[in-house]
Formats: sequence, structure tokens, C-alpha cells
Amino acid sequence: MANFAPVDEQLTYLKKGAAEIIRESDLRAKLEKSRATGKPLRVKLGMDPTAPDLHLGHTVVLRKLKHFQDLGHTAIFLIGDFTGMIGDPTGRSVTRPPLTREQIESNAETYKAQVFKILDPQKTVVDFNRRWFGAMSTDDFVRLAAKYTVSQLLEREDFHKRFQEEKPISVHELLYPLVQGYDSVALEADVELGGTDQKFNLLVGRELQRSYGQESQVVLTTPILEGLDGVQKMSKSLGNAIGIHEAPLEMYGKIMSISDEMMWRHYELLTDVQVAEIEKMKRETHPMQAKKELARRIVADFHSAEAAAKAGEDWAKLRHRELVAEDLPNDIDEVRVAYANIRTPDAPDPGSEAYLVIRLDRLLVICGLADSTTDAGRKLKASSVELLQPNTLRGAVYTAPRLPITFYGMPTKLVIRVGKKIKSAIIEG
Repeated sequence: MANFAPVDEQLTYLKKGAAEIIRESDLRAKLEKSRATGKPLRVKLGMDPTAPDLHLGHTVVLRKLKHFQDLGHTAIFLIGDFTGMIGDPTGRSVTRPPLTREQIESNAETYKAQVFKILDPQKTVVDFNRRWFGAMSTDDFVRLAAKYTVSQLLEREDFHKRFQEEKPISVHELLYPLVQGYDSVALEADVELGGTDQKFNLLVGRELQRSYGQESQVVLTTPILEGLDGVQKMSKSLGNAIGIHEAPLEMYGKIMSISDEMMWRHYELLTDVQVAEIEKMKRETHPMQAKKELARRIVADFHSAEAAAKAGEDWAKLRHRELVAEDLPNDIDEVRVAYANIRTPDAPDPGSEAYLVIRLDRLLVICGLADSTTDAGRKLKASSVELLQPNTLRGAVYTAPRLPITFYGMPTKLVIRVGKKIKSAIIEG
């Protein structure tokens, strides 16, 4: 008989980084019953293998599944090899192109390898929803479709929007929430996890369980993690993602480039650090030291403790590497740059505070030190960009596209060297 922690202790851990729990009272009741009977909850997380590689944004909800696993409950990682053939319409304004069976199977294999960087492979149940949908008869599928109405499905925001804009909605897309919801029936899930964008589908699962005579699952949603720009959701297509397969130094450097505000959000969503400890760090730890510790933790999760330590050392060498001091040439070109053209989307207005963050990659383009932001990104990754100290060629190497500066709304000077080229950027409010 399993020994479970007190319910209040479990709830505190599970609520960390959760966006919404529907309903918390139901979750408490399930945890109390589980503790009384010694029977672990069955906690389900489903993912369609529509892309071969995961990034940190995907791991937010995976880590919540790990939290249930840490507490002794049964973690079920469901690979949607059937639903992946349909294509989740969530957030889509057009029909998602279907993947082939071969693509689905290939991606599914990589998913299994990647999720075990967070989940314990010995304690994780891995299942595939083709196991029950492949055996489902036409009669069974028609009976499933009869559980929901078209008007109910059109209440979903993305379907409603497409319907109002007279954009096509395929019948197989309308079926997707029902198919995902039936997964919870087949698995007899006590809890289902998903991002906030999955709320409609997860609630369908609750209703279907009731209609099939089961107790409704609890729905726990997690926030959508913003990317390196601090605004848009993390996405490889937007170029603001940190892939879990990226090299340790590249991953470490990207984490060090995020804002201090985003750092605490990363602690909440991407680590197992308890809320009380995070609050203590906010009070007592210097932001730079806290960010280094965050980078170390995340790199260690996906590589190793040794790789994380080495990445930290290498990053420090790159950032603080000093060159032999010598006099600056007298004919350095000056480029006047409006702060508005290089500010990050989440940066405050000039004068509101002294510590601001600029887009260094964009500044390189404006100064003629890079052909494009993509080219600037390559130069940064190659450690080719140096910010020089006043009146010398002694400098520090920067690899991140975001740069914190002290800026009070008055003209601020940055001397930048890329290879043999040197430019003086005068940033104006």
C-alpha cells in the first residue's frame, strides 16, 4: 500500500505553476481518497507526435506530470498516434496538413526518448491511442459522435471564429475534441493535464466520462511559456525557442539572455523548486546569481550536471574574456539609434527605470555590422560580437540577442566591435 504525503502538501506542490484546476475541490477529494485507499491517481497527459523535437515550452506540462509522479501517482504519457493523423485544430485558422503514418511513428519514437529526460521511465506508463481507436467499430464511433452536438463544438473559440469568417472547417477537425476526450474514457483518467489552449478539449473529456458512467476527471492546465522575446509563445518557427536537444553552452547562453522577470517565471514553470524557496531567492539572491543557477538546473536536466558546470564556465569565459588594452582609433563611425527601434517588446519606456533591455541583434543591423537579424544571430553565436570599454579595445564578448543596459532617457554610448569593424552606437530616447 502506497504512502502518500498529506493532501495539503500535495496540493501546494501541484498548484505550483498551474494556470487553472477544474475543480480544486474535486482534486482534493480524489487525493484524500487516494491517500485513504493507498491507490494512486491515474494522471494523463496526451501529446500528438506532430514534430520531431521538443522545446522548453513543451516541458512545462511534462514537468507537472512529473510532479504527480514525484508524489507517487501513476503518470500516463499518451502518444496520440491516432489523433495525430487528424491534427489538433487548436489555435489554427486553417486546416492542419495531415501527417503520414510513417512520420507519426518516427516522431513518436523521438518523443519517448525526449520525455524520459524529465519523467522516470521505470514509473511511466506509455500508451498509444490507436490501441483503442484501431479496434473501434463504425457503430462505436457513431455512438461516440452522438454524445456531442455541432453547436457545442462550435462554442470552441477557434471553430467559432473560422465559422464567422466563413473559413472551412473539416468534419474530421470537429471530431478531434471528441476523440481526445474519449482517450480519458479509455484510460479511466482521474486527472488530465494540458496547456491553457487545450481547455476545451479537456472539458470534453470530463463530459464524456460522465456520459460513459465514469467519475469526471480533474482538469489541470498549465500556462503557455513565452519565448526568448518575452512576448510571443515559445515556438521554433518564431525563432524564440530553446530546444531540449540544443548544445549545453547554447542552451545556457539563451537562458542567461532572458529578462529577470521572465527568469522567475522559468523557475516556476521549468523547475521543481518549491514556491517558498523561489520567494526566498527573490528576497535574498542577486538576480545574476539566480539566473546562473536556473541555467545550471535546466542544462543539467537535459544533459548532465557535468555538462551544466562546463557550460557555466565556458559562458563566463566568453562573456568576460578581455582583450589586450590599446587606444581606440579616432575615426570610429558614430550611428545614432532611436531606443524605440531596438527596445525589446517587454521593455519599459525611457525614464521609467534605469535598467532596460535592448535587441542587440537589431542594433548590429542598424549599425551596419550585420546584414540581417539572422546574420547578427550567427555572429553572436560565433562569439564575434564585443562591447568595448570606454577609450580602450578591452571588451567583453556577448552571445545573447538581448542586452541589458543602463539608460535614463539620455543619449547612451555603446562601442561595438565585430571582427575588424568598430562602430559607436549613440542610443537616444
